[in-house]
Amino acid sequence: MRFSVGDRGYREEVDMGHWDVIVVGLGAMGSATTAMLARQGARVLGLEAFEPLHTRGSSHGRSRIIREAYFESPEYVPLVRRAYELWRELEEISGRRLLRITGGLNIGRPESAFVSGALESARRHGIPHEVLDAASAARRFPALRLPEDFVAVYESNAGVLDPEACIEAFQSVARGRGAVLRFNEPARHWAVEGSSVVVESDGGIERADRLVLTPGPWAPEVLSGLPVPLEVQRVVNVHFAPSQPAHFEADRLPVYLLDVPEGDYYGFPALPGQGIKFGRHDAGEACTPETIRREVSGEEVASLQAVLNRYLPGAADRVLWTLTCMYTMTPDAHFVIDRHPEWPQVLIGCGFSGHGFKFASVVGEILADLALQGRTRHPIDFLSLRRFANGGVSVGGTGGQ
Repeated sequence: MRFSVGDRGYREEVDMGHWDVIVVGLGAMGSATTAMLARQGARVLGLEAFEPLHTRGSSHGRSRIIREAYFESPEYVPLVRRAYELWRELEEISGRRLLRITGGLNIGRPESAFVSGALESARRHGIPHEVLDAASAARRFPALRLPEDFVAVYESNAGVLDPEACIEAFQSVARGRGAVLRFNEPARHWAVEGSSVVVESDGGIERADRLVLTPGPWAPEVLSGLPVPLEVQRVVNVHFAPSQPAHFEADRLPVYLLDVPEGDYYGFPALPGQGIKFGRHDAGEACTPETIRREVSGEEVASLQAVLNRYLPGAADRVLWTLTCMYTMTPDAHFVIDRHPEWPQVLIGCGFSGHGFKFASVVGEILADLALQGRTRHPIDFLSLRRFANGGVSVGGTGGQ
């Protein structure tokens, strides 16, 4: 997809629609934003380059972890708490089950970021949690076999989101409240004209008071010129069938993060029709949406299988299927939610760095607030573009990966 940004002029005789807000990109963040805007009565147009629920970006894959004791930074905790509320609200509105609570484990040595960061967030925000040594963790969750010097931080409120169902629910709510969603219609150019924004897509030219850009891994192209370098990384997940499924079901094993000598990993219990999903968080190769290597090699599968079986013996008995997706990384692995530094009528949500999906509900609320009210009550200063001014990075908390 080719995309351009600039001050291209459009003559008034061109037939244009006029919207309160146009949203470009209908993955998790854009779909949530259209729903929140439509619920507030805005006239909304959503544009997406591909078909609904496509698998070319970062919002597919049948399962995502949600957790409250947020190791990346305590500053995320108020946002994820609101996200939980909004996910439950979306379940009620849509009549669909989107979130399953399983509990969650952050596993590693006591000094690891997964453990120390989770404890910092839990203690600062009063999140109920337990710290289990390796033997206690194995007694509590028999699937685990951890080194003696490891600990596990357990939180009861972590769980699993169904990403496709979540996005479909957002889009259904948006349409039900009057939003127009156009798929297979790439946006090719956007420009600011006075107080308005003009968007040119394959379907024509549209004008709006505000523009929200949620382009996922297309952000480096769509948002070229921003004062933040964005890198897209290829990520591999494998779904495995365990040798003894009952030992790994969600009532006996929570979601888990593993900080082990082999790297940083995340995994799920055995979910119906999915087996055990497992992936590495810290070793993605650089790519673009056009150049990503979709095939998963035998070596990649074998590496994930060996690590999973080392710490959860029997979890990876055989391969069910593989998949790839993309992380869009900022230098500090924290999100960007802000106004465009040059054009305040343009709002940006990007750089979710491999841990953003769980926040989609609240990100949608924030971007809708910024578009319609010009402000939000949510604490997002730490996600501002200002932290990259003059090439610097200044964000509180423990940092991310």
